[in-house]
Amino acid sequence: MDSLPDAIVQYILSHMNNARDVAICNCVSKRWKDSIPYIRSLYFPRNSFDNHLGRDSPDDIVLKMISLIENLENLVVYSPFSAAGLASWLTLIGPALRYLELRMDNLAEQQACHEIPSKLDCLMAAENLESLKLWGVLMTRSPNWDVFQKLRNLEIVGARLEDPRVRSVSIELPYLEQCKLDFYGLGNCSFSMECPKIKVLEVQGCSWIRVREAKYLRNLSIANNAGRVYMVDFEKLGALEFLSIRGVQWCWDAISNMLQWASEVKHLFMKVEFTGDFETLQPFPEVDFVDFFNNHPKLQKFDIHGAMFAALCQKNSLKNVDSGFAIPCLEEVVITVRSPLNAEQKMSTLESLLKYGKNLKAIVIKILQMKSSHSSADDFFDEICRFRYMNRKIVRIE
Repeated sequence: MDSLPDAIVQYILSHMNNARDVAICNCVSKRWKDSIPYIRSLYFPRNSFDNHLGRDSPDDIVLKMISLIENLENLVVYSPFSAAGLASWLTLIGPALRYLELRMDNLAEQQACHEIPSKLDCLMAAENLESLKLWGVLMTRSPNWDVFQKLRNLEIVGARLEDPRVRSVSIELPYLEQCKLDFYGLGNCSFSMECPKIKVLEVQGCSWIRVREAKYLRNLSIANNAGRVYMVDFEKLGALEFLSIRGVQWCWDAISNMLQWASEVKHLFMKVEFTGDFETLQPFPEVDFVDFFNNHPKLQKFDIHGAMFAALCQKNSLKNVDSGFAIPCLEEVVITVRSPLNAEQKMSTLESLLKYGKNLKAIVIKILQMKSSHSSADDFFDEICRFRYMNRKIVRIE
């Protein structure tokens, strides 16, 4: 290293990002110390201050380290910090930051509601961010996202709305392309978005979802594992290639509308156990096999669980099959079977997928927790095994 020009040394050391490595580098020599200002990324792991015995607090140590860097663009902090500490960091480096990732860890903090400013409020100093990722976020109100006009990627995992009166989050950002929101709690939040460039959207834990201007949306995932999905409101999803809908209960109107808007989808993942508008859990209504695949002509991969598979297996779902019917693009079907009920119709649907799927390469049948003391469960499993044996090049059982 001694024989290298200063510019080369600075270039090499500027690729360090672990805070501990940077601190060690700062003590090696004056030449190495002079390279610290050229670092562009700084990362503080979860255990950065586990054995800390010094006089300076972790907040102060982080502040001292970032003050050594002239133009810090990426900051990742997984170690614990306070709102006051975060405010001091972003006051110093906020305008230069492009990527910020923080483990907030304030879901269970009693004092979090009373911090002034809150950790979320402190983020407003980093108004030029292009990517923001937060973990474990307590929201006392819907954040003012309008500050981040350059934001392209937003990811919040484990968010909780503290005030029962505040159950709504709204995002309007002109350049946002990717968004992942994971709400913790009862699953009764509402979410609205107006981001004309959005391409990837994942929402977990919301019962009411409204998205405007989704003409570029390619990947969409909606899940609610704790509550119900009552309403979804999108425009035509002409660019959508991947759709995942998951949860215990969705209103049938919400499911039906999503399937209608996603007519151009190529990969469809459905894991919804029940429908029903209110407390009563109801099975899916009958879904016409031919209509479904005619309405999704570009479908290449279909992940189908329990209730939807049963809906396609009703006795009348194959009544409209004509000689010209075909499923042109379907290549892979993954089916999860949990019940031996209507075994004859289910086998008929499996055979129809094989018969009309002209480009079908794989059918994966997953037998999941099939519990029945009746011999029908054994008979159904025998039928599936026979089906697999007769079509072993395409069908497999997991």
